[in-house]
Amino acid sequence: MKKLKRSGRLVDMTYYLIQHPHQLVSLSYFSERYQSAKSSISEDLTIVKEIFESQGFGSLLTIAGASGGVKYVPAVSIDEGTELVESLCTKLEDKERLLPGGYLYMMDILGNPHLMNNIGRLFASVYADQNIDTVMTVAMKGIPLAYSIGSYLDVPVSIVRRDHRVTEGSMVSINYVSGSAKRIQTMSLARRSLQEGANVLIVDDFMKAGGTSRGMMDLLTEFKANVMGIGVLVEAEDVEERLVDDYISIARLEKVNEKEKQVQAVPGNFLKKLKEVDG
Repeated sequence: MKKLKRSGRLVDMTYYLIQHPHQLVSLSYFSERYQSAKSSISEDLTIVKEIFESQGFGSLLTIAGASGGVKYVPAVSIDEGTELVESLCTKLEDKERLLPGGYLYMMDILGNPHLMNNIGRLFASVYADQNIDTVMTVAMKGIPLAYSIGSYLDVPVSIVRRDHRVTEGSMVSINYVSGSAKRIQTMSLARRSLQEGANVLIVDDFMKAGGTSRGMMDLLTEFKANVMGIGVLVEAEDVEERLVDDYISIARLEKVNEKEKQVQAVPGNFLKKLKEVDG
């Protein structure tokens, strides 16, 4: 790369850090990249850090020592988080989403790259300090959200399937009880997709009774893995019995009336968790 003026370095450095979240970058790397002294790089990073933190983009951590450097940790401010959550609730309340049986059409939300990118950043903000190794979800609808979160946490995604695929090699399978239908179902995960003892964040696009999340938790015991959290995009209205207790949801359906074509959505418990992390 040709030698840049400070303004150019700041732009390129900021872009690089945003594209490499949770990765430790040495001052030597930036010094060689921009053909500049480490003292100048340190001054540049101080400016970037101030902007990141003042604008609520996240934090820039400095690790001292010969093997140290800087690490960008994405975050979301309370104001931005509130705006994103309320925007999702508004989208969910569109009566045209109602399907027969009281189900909601959500593929336009899950298939919106910009929206999923923002939601992924929300979850990454509250799980940034949990030492997550892998994000896990069940195929198919939770995949876009899982990859977005994985991108911001800089970790891989493990996909649980309900059918066996020979291209994934040997599988670990369990039976679980579907929380809503109370049916016995099967879920499987390729042995090579998860390391034993990994710290895993479970992600689900929609939770009713929580049977799918409970199944993934049980599946993780077969890998001797640790459940570090459960992130849910939307949780259903009041359910008599939840099979999981500790989870974070972005939005909650408070009322779904198919006859009156009415959907009422409110923020889930995410904003409360974000305030705890921010405070």
